[in-house]
Amino acid sequence: MTNITFSNKKILILAPHTDDGELGCGATISKLIENNNEVYYAAFSACKQSLLKDFPEDILVTEVKAATKILGIKPENLILYDFQVRTFNYHRQEILDTLIKLKNEINPHIIFIPSINDLHQDHSTIANEAIRAFKHCTILSYEVPWNNVSFYTGCFVILEKKHVEKKVEAIHEYKSQAHRSYINGEFIRSLATVRGVQVGAKYAETFDVVRLIL
Repeated sequence: MTNITFSNKKILILAPHTDDGELGCGATISKLIENNNEVYYAAFSACKQSLLKDFPEDILVTEVKAATKILGIKPENLILYDFQVRTFNYHRQEILDTLIKLKNEINPHIIFIPSINDLHQDHSTIANEAIRAFKHCTILSYEVPWNNVSFYTGCFVILEKKHVEKKVEAIHEYKSQAHRSYINGEFIRSLATVRGVQVGAKYAETFDVVRLIL
């Protein structure tokens, strides 16, 4: 097994919707920050149109601020956009322009994106436009199993229990999404355990390698 540890890098997490980054790579984010990396998180929609009627329309903005703070992301490194959920494919050029602006402003070394095989139209749009915008960077796709028909587990980040528990704590900030089956600490811990077993570790998160620049 070859271990490559990232440190002193600028890392950008691309989340189509608030909570996607935490769900896909929350424990890895915690570990990256612990290893002195500067992590930025860009969410493209707070999903106002799909919230349960019991919640205010800006609840996900409040929740993503709390969740990313738990993981260690600086408030000034959280970037929020207001694209309408389930319409990203109609705004490809605007999204690409936004991603290119992020690239120029942050100049990140490593990008985390959804899978290009993700079934959700917003997720696949962010993934495909990110590959265009960040073609000279290392790009890793994170796993959201409920949306992935197929996922190539080409990269594993070995984790400690504390990283997984930070992810669980962050996910539990999304009380407006608690009705969803994957907002579940038992599920998060179980998936991390499965991925850990695959590489002889206690816990891990897995990623599909889109591009790796060493």
